[in-house]
Amino acid sequence: MTGEVAYTRTAVYLHWLMALLVFVTFPVGLVMHEMALSPDKLRMLSYHKWLGVTVFILVMIRLVWRAMHKPAPLDSAMPQWRQYAAKGVHVLLYVLLFAIPLSGWLMSSAKGFQTVYLGVLPLPDLLSKDKVLGDALSALHEVLNITLLLLVISHIGAALKHHFIDRDATLSRMLPFLNRISAK
Repeated sequence: MTGEVAYTRTAVYLHWLMALLVFVTFPVGLVMHEMALSPDKLRMLSYHKWLGVTVFILVMIRLVWRAMHKPAPLDSAMPQWRQYAAKGVHVLLYVLLFAIPLSGWLMSSAKGFQTVYLGVLPLPDLLSKDKVLGDALSALHEVLNITLLLLVISHIGAALKHHFIDRDATLSRMLPFLNRISAK
C-alpha cells in the first residue's frame, strides 16, 4: 500500500447516497415497467420520477463539489492504463447519472406526463407532446440504464478486486472504517 489519501467526508457521503438512490431507483423502474396500468403502477411511476429527480439534483451537487474540491489522487503505483480506465469509468458514471434522469424527464414531457416532484413541485415540460419522440426517449432511457447497470457492476468488481486481490487501499478510501478493521 502506498499511503493513499482518503476522500473527504462530504465526497464519501455523496458517493454512498448516490449509490443508495441508484440501488433503489433501478429496481423500482424495473418493477414498474412490468406492471399493468393500475393505480399501483402510477404510484410506482411517481416514486421512480421523484427518485430520478433526486438523483439529478444530487449529481449536480456532486459536480459542483467536484469542481471545487480536487478528488483524492489515484495510487501512483497503479499502472497508467488502469488510472486512465478508472478516470474514464468515473466520467461515464457522471455522464450517465446526469443523462438518465434527464432522458426520463424528456420522455415524460414527450409522452405528455408532467413530472411533479414529491407530488408538490411541478417541473416544466422540456418538450412538446410527441408520441414517436417519447417512444424513442423511452428506448434511450432503457439503454442508458442497462449501460449504467453494467458500469456499476464493473465499478463494484474493480473495487472488490483492489481490496481482495491487489490488497491496496482503494476501497478503504471510500469506506474509511476498513482502515480501522484492517489495523486490528
